Amino acid sequence: MAIDEELADLARRLQDACVGRHLTVATAESCTGGLVAHAITSIAGSSDYFRGAIVAYENGIKESLLGVPADVLAAHGAVSAQTARAMATGVRERTGVDLAVSVTGIAGPGGGSDAKPVGLAYLATASARGVEVQRHAWADDRAGNIRLSAIAALEMLLAAADAAAENE
Repeated sequence: MAIDEELADLARRLQDACVGRHLTVATAESCTGGLVAHAITSIAGSSDYFRGAIVAYENGIKESLLGVPADVLAAHGAVSAQTARAMATGVRERTGVDLAVSVTGIAGPGGGSDAKPVGLAYLATASARGVEVQRHAWADDRAGNIRLSAIAALEMLLAAADAAAENE
């Protein structure tokens, strides 16, 4: 399945940045359902740096495969900065990569609330430098919210790759 040109361009740029710097990457995805990993693996040669992905849609999978603490999920919910942080850290630790990204959010059209509306997404990158979290409030339909989250995740990975290069 083909991806759109913006996702493909970001994935190509990420591959160039990571391969040239010998950086490895993994993803932990919820609301994007693997779109970030799909964009990355749509580019020939991605196996030179991409190690894998965990699509953890259900909270039990977030806990068992990514190590998100049950108390974090209970206190903050699946769509939170705390969960995004734990997902990115968990996938980085479990795959042994240099850079990891996580995405959790409410793509819609249902599932939102006043406190957590449709379009809310939290993304995090984890690296040797630590964890960075971003909050986004998209205002698109389900497909658009998913796509925008995937774009943001790839942009965060690019920034993390650039930051890793500054430490060389």
